Amino acid sequence: MKHFSSIDQIRDLNQWTKEALELKANPLAFKNLGKNKTIGLLFFNSSLRTRLSTQKAALNLGMNTFVMNVSEDAWGIEFEDGTIMNGTTAEHIKEAAAVISQYCDIIGIRAFPKLEDKSKDESEHILTAFQKYATVPIVSLESSTGHPLQALTDAITINEFTTKKKPKVVLSWAPHPKKLPHAVANSFVKAMQKLDVEFVITNPEGYNLNPEITAETPIFHNQEDAFKDADFVYAKNWCSYENYGEINDVEEDWMITKEKIKDAHFMHCLPVRRNVVVADEVLDSEQSLAIEQSNNRTYAAQLVLKKLLEDV
Repeated sequence: MKHFSSIDQIRDLNQWTKEALELKANPLAFKNLGKNKTIGLLFFNSSLRTRLSTQKAALNLGMNTFVMNVSEDAWGIEFEDGTIMNGTTAEHIKEAAAVISQYCDIIGIRAFPKLEDKSKDESEHILTAFQKYATVPIVSLESSTGHPLQALTDAITINEFTTKKKPKVVLSWAPHPKKLPHAVANSFVKAMQKLDVEFVITNPEGYNLNPEITAETPIFHNQEDAFKDADFVYAKNWCSYENYGEINDVEEDWMITKEKIKDAHFMHCLPVRRNVVVADEVLDSEQSLAIEQSNNRTYAAQLVLKKLLEDV
C-alpha cells in the first residue's frame, strides 16, 4: 500500500477491524516498528480527534511526530500548474511536497472542501497534489470527499459492539446550522457496503448523497421507517449534493431522540451539536458509542501506519 486515501483500498474490512482490535488489546506490541521514523501531520483545517489520535497511534509505534497548521504557520501554497505566482501564494506544491518529504517518512494531510465548486472538490486537488509530488506515503486525515480513517474506526466500533451476526445499521442525516461536507458520510457508506450488515440511509428530500457512492443502498426519506429495528444509528449532517453546498429548508424534525431510536446504539464522529443533531438523553446514555468511537480512532490510525511502515 503506497498511500492511504480511501476506504476502497481495504479489500477485507472485517480482517482489518480484527487486526485493529488486536492492536487495541496490546497497543505497544509494535513499538519498535517506527523507531527512527517520523510522521508529519499537516492540517489545512482544524482538528481534535484526528490530530491527537494519529499522534498517539504514531507514538505507540515508536515514531516521532510533528504537526503543522498549514493555513496559519506556512507560506501560502499554490496547487495550480503553470500559474504566475504574483498573488497571495508564495510556495508551490512541487517544492513544498518535496521538501516535507525530506523531513518525514509518512505525511498526513487534512484538507476540507470549500463546497463551492463540486468538480474541483471531487478532484481532491490538495490530496492528489501531495500524492503526486511527495516521495513518501500520504495518509488522508480527511479530504474533500472522504474520511477513510473515520470509516475504518466506525467499522471497528460496530464489529466490537454488535451482538448480532447481521446487525441493522442506519446512517441518518441530522440538522446543523452550518453547511458541512459529505466526506464522513461518503466513507461510512462505502465501509458499510463492505460489511455483512443490513444498511440503509435516511435523509430529507434534496439531501441524497452522490448516487455513484450510495449505489444500491436503500434510501428512506421517512426517518421513522428507516429506524425500525435498527441496532446502530449513525447521525451526521451534510449539505445538499444535488444543489451543491446549499442548505435546503427541512420542515420535519430530524434530530435524534430516544423516542426515535429506542434501544439502538447511537454513533457520531464528533464534534456534535447537542440538542440540534442529537438530544442530551441519547448522547449521555449508555446507548451512545461516540466516546468509544473516538478511542478507536487511535487504533484505526495505528493499523494504517503499521501497514505503511511494513511496506516501506
